[in-house]
Amino acid sequence: MKQPLHRRQPTQSNPRVQRTRNRVLAVARELLPQVGPAGLTYALLAERADVTRQTLYRHWPTRAALLFDLILEGPDLGTYPEPGSDVRAVATAWLKSLRAGVSVPAVRTAALAVTAQADHDPDSAQALVRIGEDRYTDFNKLLEPSGIQISDDEFTLLYGPVLARLFLDRGQVTDTFIDAVVTQWLTTLQHPDTPRTPGSR
Repeated sequence: MKQPLHRRQPTQSNPRVQRTRNRVLAVARELLPQVGPAGLTYALLAERADVTRQTLYRHWPTRAALLFDLILEGPDLGTYPEPGSDVRAVATAWLKSLRAGVSVPAVRTAALAVTAQADHDPDSAQALVRIGEDRYTDFNKLLEPSGIQISDDEFTLLYGPVLARLFLDRGQVTDTFIDAVVTQWLTTLQHPDTPRTPGSR
């Protein structure tokens, strides 16, 4: 099964380096919900993960880079969909996977931190753009068997209501809510039977 983007494992390299990286990320996931983004200093992380601060800076030159990896890497929750020809089924499964991913406390905290910092921190702004591009590209790969490729605007219309419910309304995203979102979203696809390339309007 393809690793979900919010749980994607990094490219394998030196096994020792990879183990160090994985250990640091695991410690960071545990600490972040407890101390918050401001409290997750490299000094604290280095102490808890038993590495030097120089090691941390080699892997993550900026805090935005660390938060980026906390959002996109981690344990597979087993909820990511396979590519399919049924657009409704793929979209529904993808939104359920998104719901599962942002329900992880460290992922949720990191995502909110990157978003909050994006207006005044160029690294956070770039990380936010990369996260969006990454997920958009992969969602279109899931749709390839259907012959459909959606635009970036259509992608935003799919995930937007779910993130608004979670982060703005502070409400629950139920299966019924996801079904309603997908039903409405399908009506926005101008030509659902016409293949398009990503980014087309």
